[in-house]
Amino acid sequence: MTGTTLTAAIEEYLSSIEAGNYRTNAGSALTQWSEWLAQERAVTQLDGVEVIDCRRYARHLKRQVREDELKSSTAHTYYAYVRAFLGFCEADELLSRNPAAVSRAQAELPENTADANRQFWSERDRKAILAFMDKRVEQALEADGEGDGNGISRERAYRDRALVRLLALSGVRGAEVFRAPADDKRPGITWRDVDIEGGSLRVFGKSREYEYAQLPKKAGEALERYHRVFDPPTPRFPVFPTDHAPSKYRAVREQLAGDYTESQIETILDENDIDDVVREYEIAIPAISTRGARNLMKRLCEAAGLDIDGEYLKPHGARRGLGHQLYSEGHAELAQSALRHASIATTHESYSNIRASETAERVDDVLDDS
Repeated sequence: MTGTTLTAAIEEYLSSIEAGNYRTNAGSALTQWSEWLAQERAVTQLDGVEVIDCRRYARHLKRQVREDELKSSTAHTYYAYVRAFLGFCEADELLSRNPAAVSRAQAELPENTADANRQFWSERDRKAILAFMDKRVEQALEADGEGDGNGISRERAYRDRALVRLLALSGVRGAEVFRAPADDKRPGITWRDVDIEGGSLRVFGKSREYEYAQLPKKAGEALERYHRVFDPPTPRFPVFPTDHAPSKYRAVREQLAGDYTESQIETILDENDIDDVVREYEIAIPAISTRGARNLMKRLCEAAGLDIDGEYLKPHGARRGLGHQLYSEGHAELAQSALRHASIATTHESYSNIRASETAERVDDVLDDS
């Protein structure tokens, strides 16, 4: 148990994490924490970390929130990384207990107000963005596929509508359908993951296992029409491909390297449009990234004239909005199924504000009758 430095223990923990995004974020947070421990608490060994050190760290985070250096949600996230790391060390028998999980340490954390500020797509905003996407397709068709006056091609209009409908109606997470650059297991969905007739979509879920997300009729129709217009060269092609030219060129060079010399590949690229090369040689280019999807939603909301409290309709807000509507209309089990929650308790917890509101109405009815 003795002799293990914090640095070595952190490296061992990070090497055990499969999710690239989580590994990157956790590594940054744990490095900052270990540096704070060394400077403020003179702790550099793993077995030197005690409950009081975690309590002081929580208080340090609370002070940063009070001074507007951190959001309360970020402070809780940083502490959660530390708690998870020390939990790993306990499970690996490097520590006898997890000092960050003790209640008196966590009691010093700032109040977490993140839930109150989480965005979700309201029914009105969802209908507005879906109507705008339909209109955008109509404009592209009226221009005979040459564009709608804003440089939007028919193919792009169909693609963007399919993307928005999928987010709005299926309950998928952005990282399940778009490419997460820091996670090799999240390259984005391909056409072979889509079962339009079966009404399902194969995704790499939050559980880090493959799952089937529900694909409602309107989302499936948008994907089917987009597929017909786009005509992907191979089922391995991403449903939502990147527009990033350097990524396309890199994919061509990598995938043709086994059959052509470097000189031949460059000649092919010099003499042809990159998209024609991708199609002719059936190159599986990367999917649009999660960041790219967020930027796209921002542009679409601006074009549609939608201002959501000074922001835009964020991809994950679509999932929350779908669950909110299903739950508020009395379909808790359907919300659980649509969002793929492991238990109904998770669904109830996610929408506890709705349950509180319903309880208040029932209490009012009882008091009014008394």
